[in-house]
Formats: sequence, structure tokens, C-alpha cells
Amino acid sequence: MKYIKLLFITIICTLQSCSSQTKINGVSFVASRTAVTEEHVNPVIEINANFAAVMPFGFIKELKHPEVVYNTKRQWYGESRVGVEQYAKSLEAKGIKIMIKPQIWVSRGQFTGYIKMETEADWQTLETSYSSFILEYAKLAQEINADIFCIGTELEQFVTNRPAYWNGLIVEIRKVYKGKLTYAANWDEFKRTPFWSALDFIGVDAYFPVSESKTPTVAECLEGWKMHKSVIKEISDRYKKPILFTEFGYRSVDYAGKEPWNSERGLDVVNLEAQNNTTKALFDAFWKEDWFAGGFVWKWFHDHANVGGEKNNRFTPQNKPVEKIIKAYFQA
Repeated sequence: MKYIKLLFITIICTLQSCSSQTKINGVSFVASRTAVTEEHVNPVIEINANFAAVMPFGFIKELKHPEVVYNTKRQWYGESRVGVEQYAKSLEAKGIKIMIKPQIWVSRGQFTGYIKMETEADWQTLETSYSSFILEYAKLAQEINADIFCIGTELEQFVTNRPAYWNGLIVEIRKVYKGKLTYAANWDEFKRTPFWSALDFIGVDAYFPVSESKTPTVAECLEGWKMHKSVIKEISDRYKKPILFTEFGYRSVDYAGKEPWNSERGLDVVNLEAQNNTTKALFDAFWKEDWFAGGFVWKWFHDHANVGGEKNNRFTPQNKPVEKIIKAYFQA
């Protein structure tokens, strides 16, 4: 009887251990003009995702402008507070967990990592404005019981120049939100991000270059990952925090692994095999590692039946062969 009891305890502990290592199999759920319905959420279930990143937006006129504008009538529904709440609750109703991931858009699509003020007064204005933006969504994350809250996305110059502000912001966020925190550092930024010890996940937007080939093979991409992976693992070990790919994905174009961050319209030759192979290699390189928490595919649109497809050269995996590949890895 004593042996059976010990065996039972061992089995339970093993199951709990396995459960605790379940990967975050997420999609980056793109905002739209309208509310979402069960019809829009079901494809997320069908790809075996267990998480979705819901992304409110704030807007800045230019890189040196210190004010974040958000929750305006000109924004799309899904980018606003009311839309984020509706999206999150609709996804949660179907068992999908939520990461709220506020983002900044700079006019003409300028890179947010270059946001940098020229005067102390402008820095302070930016900090006040950004805090208002972020804390509003941190409070919403608490209200809807979101599992993860992302405190910022690709803001390297802001982070580098104002580290004390960011440490203080994290303290303020934790006063209103009790879940897990991360920050979405760009792929070439995360090594220098100064506040990982204060967060729960080391977040990386994982657009690492892995191959120079027009149609890279899985083997070529795995070889290309070796250097990056060792650095990623070292950062994880240094801070004793799991790695979370806050964004990952590849366009269905030639040279998909060369500059995976490149969203220029000029890259227009569709190459579905390149997208397939780069995606397979990323999963093979990371998804079995115990220090790797998982990630969020970039990107997933609500109107599944009418987006993507085999003539589409953008990031979305929807209605392309790579969708089945992601589904299989998420299931595994």
C-alpha cells in the first residue's frame, strides 16, 4: 500500500512537471476595424494555438515627438481599449490565453527602436505619456486576467537612454497587474536590455538572419541558428529567465532567412518552400529546449478565410502550406 501511494505521488509529480513545461504556442492576433466573433476565433483553435497576443496601438508623429496618442476615434476598433477587451474575452471564452502587447506606430512606419528625444523636457513628456498608455493596458490585463503583459515593443533608444524610468515603470506596472511580465526586444537588441532581472520572460522578436540562400534548406537554417542560439541561451542562463519569442515568423518570399525583419513591398516573388523551411528550422532549434517558453507567430488576421493564400508574399501563414506545419508543431 505504501509503495502504491509513493508510485501515485511520483506519477502526479511527473504529470505536473510535464504540464509546467507546456510551450506557449501563440499567434499575434492583428487588430481590425470590427469586433471579432466565434467564427474568427475558431481558426486559432484549429491551428492548436493556446495563446494569442492582442495588440493595442499608440501613435507618435515622428521619432523625436514626445507624445503617445491612443484610444482615439480615428483608430481601428481592435487597436483601442474597448476592442482589445472584446478580442481578449472572445479568445478567452474559447480557452485561448492572452498576452496583451501594446505597440507604438511612428508615422510612415519609422522604426520604433529609433525613438529618441533631444531635450530633458521632451524625455519627461514622453515618459509621462508612455506611462499613461502602458498603465491603462496593464490595468486592463489585470481586469481580464491576461496571463502575460508586454511592457513595450522594440524601443531600444528609449530603453538605453532612460533605464531608471523603465525600472520605475516596471514597479508601477506590478502594482496594478499581477501576472507575468515581458518586454519585446528586437532580435539585435535583447543582449543589451538592462532590466531582464525584473521581468518573468526574456522577450525577443526573433527575426535573426539564418541563411543567405534563395530557398534555404532546413539544414542550412539550423546551421545558421547555431551562433544565435548560443547567445540566446547564454542570456537565459545569465538572468535565469526563460526565453519567449514575442514575435517569430517568415515571409513567403525568396531569401526568407536572409533579412527576416524586412517587410518592404519590393520583395514580391512568392516562395512558399522558403517560408516552410525557415519555419521548420526555428521549431526544430527551439521548441524542445526546456529554457525556451514558446512564442507568437507573426501574424494572424481575424478574417481567416479571406487572407493569406499561396499567392500571398507577406508574413501570415494563413491558408499557406506553412499553416499545416505550425499546426503540427503546436500539436506536438
